[in-house]
Amino acid sequence: FFFLLSFHIGFAVPFSFFIFLFQTITNASLQSPLSIVITFDLRPSTFVMSSGKLLSTLLRASPSRILNTPCFTPLSKGSIGRSKYFSAEAASSKQPSSPPPPPPPPPFRKILIANRGEIACRVLRTARAHGIPTVAIYSTADVKSAHVSLADEAVCIGPPASSESYLDIDKVCRAIEETGAEGVHPGYGFLSENARFAERVEAMEVNEGPHGGPTGVETNEEKKKEKKKEKEKKVKFIGPSAHAIQSLGDKIQSKLIAEAAGVSTIPGFNGVVTSPDHAVEIAQEIGYPVMIKASSGGGGKGMRICYDDAQVKEGYRLGSAEAKSFFGDDCLLVEKYVEDPHHIEIQVLSGRNPATGELDILCFAERECSIQRRNQKVIEESPSPHLLPSTRREMIRQVKSLVRNVDYESAGTVEFLVDKHQNFYFLEMNTRLQVEHPVTELISGDGYDSGNYVDLVHGMLEVAAGRGIPQKYLDLVDRSNAEGEAEDGGEGANVRYTGHAIEARIYAEDPFRGFLPSTGPLVKYVEPPPVVGEGEDSCHIRIDAGVVPGYNVSPFYDPILSKVISYSARSRGHAIRGLGSALDQYLLKGVQHNVPFVRDVLRNRDFVKGYTPTSFIGEHYPDGFSGGRLSKKETAEFAVIAREIGRKRGLLMKGPPLALANARGNYSHDGDEEEEEVVVCMGGIFGDIYRVSSKTHDDGSVTANVTKMPKNSGSLDAGSEPEEAEEESHAIALSSMDYEPADNFAKVVISGEIRALQVHGEDETGMLKLTMYGSDEDVLVMSPGEYQLACHMNEPKPKDLGNFVMSPMPGTLISYGVQEGDIVEMGQELCVVEAMKMQNVIRSHKAGAKVGKLHGVVGASLRADEVLIEFEQMESE
Repeated sequence: FFFLLSFHIGFAVPFSFFIFLFQTITNASLQSPLSIVITFDLRPSTFVMSSGKLLSTLLRASPSRILNTPCFTPLSKGSIGRSKYFSAEAASSKQPSSPPPPPPPPPFRKILIANRGEIACRVLRTARAHGIPTVAIYSTADVKSAHVSLADEAVCIGPPASSESYLDIDKVCRAIEETGAEGVHPGYGFLSENARFAERVEAMEVNEGPHGGPTGVETNEEKKKEKKKEKEKKVKFIGPSAHAIQSLGDKIQSKLIAEAAGVSTIPGFNGVVTSPDHAVEIAQEIGYPVMIKASSGGGGKGMRICYDDAQVKEGYRLGSAEAKSFFGDDCLLVEKYVEDPHHIEIQVLSGRNPATGELDILCFAERECSIQRRNQKVIEESPSPHLLPSTRREMIRQVKSLVRNVDYESAGTVEFLVDKHQNFYFLEMNTRLQVEHPVTELISGDGYDSGNYVDLVHGMLEVAAGRGIPQKYLDLVDRSNAEGEAEDGGEGANVRYTGHAIEARIYAEDPFRGFLPSTGPLVKYVEPPPVVGEGEDSCHIRIDAGVVPGYNVSPFYDPILSKVISYSARSRGHAIRGLGSALDQYLLKGVQHNVPFVRDVLRNRDFVKGYTPTSFIGEHYPDGFSGGRLSKKETAEFAVIAREIGRKRGLLMKGPPLALANARGNYSHDGDEEEEEVVVCMGGIFGDIYRVSSKTHDDGSVTANVTKMPKNSGSLDAGSEPEEAEEESHAIALSSMDYEPADNFAKVVISGEIRALQVHGEDETGMLKLTMYGSDEDVLVMSPGEYQLACHMNEPKPKDLGNFVMSPMPGTLISYGVQEGDIVEMGQELCVVEAMKMQNVIRSHKAGAKVGKLHGVVGASLRADEVLIEFEQMESE
């Protein structure tokens, strides 16, 4: 026993010293000294104890292994004297209770993310938070991408084309083998719903070579056995089984499975459409309108809504090409199109409970995903403002039935269409993580701000590792009678939720040119703060991004840059305002993006009220997006803010800016309260004209009167103004402004509201470029004298390009629909340009025009605004 006591410290100490020490610490007499083992660790204040019956284990184990045995738990500093092992009660007990178990090891020792962009970064962050080393794959176009730099390892798998890199199963599997990854997370898109890929992954053995496996493995018998088991270990696909992907990923088969499980479905043809004529035949039987969509995949790719035979034929041709490009499968299906529905989906996380062997199923509060453009979701939120609790309960009941029928394990989403009468119809089940999953995570449990919420990626990792859904997530099931759930967590059980979350997808696309893709480098990139607003009005902001400053947006992949998510524990309206404020503080320069469009939707009255059918964008933007719409008062406020920003920029130069050199009144650096008058031109010198008369007070606040003036009036005298102009006068109070000329943002308190504006600088003419509420404006601040002189300038006429058809975006010329010498009709297809894997039809804007020359080459790359077709000059022109 003497040698055992000195075993862990390396020198002999009299046994009586240990008895004395133990009695001193516990203040108790030792009843049976031979039943206690005490060892010292050389680390300060670290004691380890156990029962004497483990002596045999101690004698044949290494010191490091002793400390890793559950019975031997190191005590932290300050714990001596209050631990149950060092109390009088413990000293007199023959069988002290076991210490709490140590935290479980990570579910995987290394995983590979078979994706790119923001979803790859999203998975990487969760893996890192749980101590899992990661591997990224990338194409040559993504060598400097964010997901590559975030990962612990990165493997190049080929050229930019998806078919030769991210969709190449052989190359991805080679990367798995080379790196020794134990698990593969597919993200969404690409191979995430490819059953052949999942099957191939799960057939692979974990490579325990130099890149994989544990380090410092001991050579004893037990470790040799463990090593042998590791060699036989299979790679895990972090998602559902190949069978589930095959059966549910195919929309035709999944519809049949859903019907068998008692799920409500949409009327349609339950088979593969073989040709355009076959599609027309089916559409006529079902009745128009119909929807043609890809049998595999999702995201609105390959989807077309058709109202007549001609649209069906065109939809079949374009839809099959897109489906082939995105999913490697050109099979389509045709079904009845439900007009003005809400697109609502239920998130599922299911896994086999290792203790009971039963399938645990968590269903979350629904997501509303109805704000869509070309069937691509733009804004998502949870919970839905449209769904009734009774409808939610029935949807969850049907979803759980479907999940059980296919024995589904992992995260998945069941999508429905819900009409105005709360009737709902099964659309499909996505056997992967959805783009919009953050809104579900943020409201789950006690909400994002509490920290007690669900991380779906973590849940997927645990389920794939065979450990089931984490208990802390199972504990979030709401069994309250108010939600109609059984006490045993029956068919209606769902995860409780708190608050409201809303997400905006930010795409590299030009909303002013039909949302065509935009490419190029991100010259400036500044993300909003994690919290916007103050006090009770604050909202938490989460950014899931796949880009960094300087990132080059390529034409090869989906144009999504990031997702901005706002969470409020209070209300939907509060979350909407939080998201709007975050977008106002989200700076992206270098490529066109859809932030102005999203910002405008968030301000739409119908959207704020919760009227959000899938027809929303078509109804409110029938002619496309032409820019953010400001009210008359907001425009007047904008003019005052612009005037103050211009003044601050002038103060930096220690003198009045040129535009204010001849301003009426005294221009003072000392807060003189004398009135100053300037002219603010919104939209440049030929835009809308506002006269701003302002006073700056001692406390820095500004009061102003803003009047809209007629264009080219040449005078600011009241007597020369028409009476109706005076009706547009507004009294504006600007309480404060936080802005320095080097800043990207100006934060103001105006009309009692906190507001953020983006300041993009000014050009050589003094034109300020500002953004408020997503509305971009070129603003020129002039003195009255300058304005009077400017009225004599003639507005330049734009160049006539009516006889030219140009490529609206960078991409590839797929085909021409006309030949030289053809006479075209209005709306006739002229050519097809592919950008970011989307087929874009370019149509004629003229009737009776003759094609003079085809400038492009089919298969060639195109620049934006490159001439494709030139019409001959018509005699009437």
